[in-house]
Amino acid sequence: MDRLQGKIALITGGSRGIGAAVARRLAADGAAVAINYRADGASAEKVAAEITGSGGTAITLRGDVSDPDETGRVVDETADRLGGLDLLVSNAGIEHFGALETITPADFDRVYGTNARGQLFAVQHAARYLGAGGRIVLTSSVSARKSVFHHTLYASSKAAVEAMVLNLAPELGRRSITINAIAAGGTTSDMSASAAPHYRHPEALGDMETQLRTMAALGRLAEPSEIAGVIAFLLSPDASYITGRTIQVDGGFF
Repeated sequence: MDRLQGKIALITGGSRGIGAAVARRLAADGAAVAINYRADGASAEKVAAEITGSGGTAITLRGDVSDPDETGRVVDETADRLGGLDLLVSNAGIEHFGALETITPADFDRVYGTNARGQLFAVQHAARYLGAGGRIVLTSSVSARKSVFHHTLYASSKAAVEAMVLNLAPELGRRSITINAIAAGGTTSDMSASAAPHYRHPEALGDMETQLRTMAALGRLAEPSEIAGVIAFLLSPDASYITGRTIQVDGGFF
């Protein structure tokens, strides 16, 4: 597949899970990829080695996207080392569960710093390089539209992302740049494995597997590659007339 041949992509939070799957998929579609990570450099290097070993182009870049200055540096280094920037996938995110009375200002700053502020400034910095035909995909969550016990802080940070793409679309559209988001449901990853028990209401009957079978039409978690496939579509020429939208990738979650 070569529908992204010649394109340069930056994936934030690209060392594991969905981010790593996106890096692999975009490289398979012909893009040169920059894999950003905050702490797990070994995993990022492993993904990059897989890509280069298959004949693709990949680099790794350390940077904490909750710091706009670091984000700017990561974007600049991507453009310097790979020769520009065409595609941004803002995937970095952190979870949070907690009752209302336990949420602290520090919790708010930490979650919103990555999930909302981090994504906004990733767009701002990337937009300095993107030309006509540029593509941006941010990361929301089904939690933005589905009530989950003790999930207010995380869910609201993801709802902010959906408002971003809706309102940035006409601004970026004047430059023929599209911006969308994906709202993934439960996906097989390290993050979902640790968070899964918290998604179960404390008074719910049955185990998580039973709940999943009865809450999603497909009755299973997504594989990271399935989420990556939707992101690859939104970055491709086939999605040239889609912007300002959040695509639910949730297996028919209800």
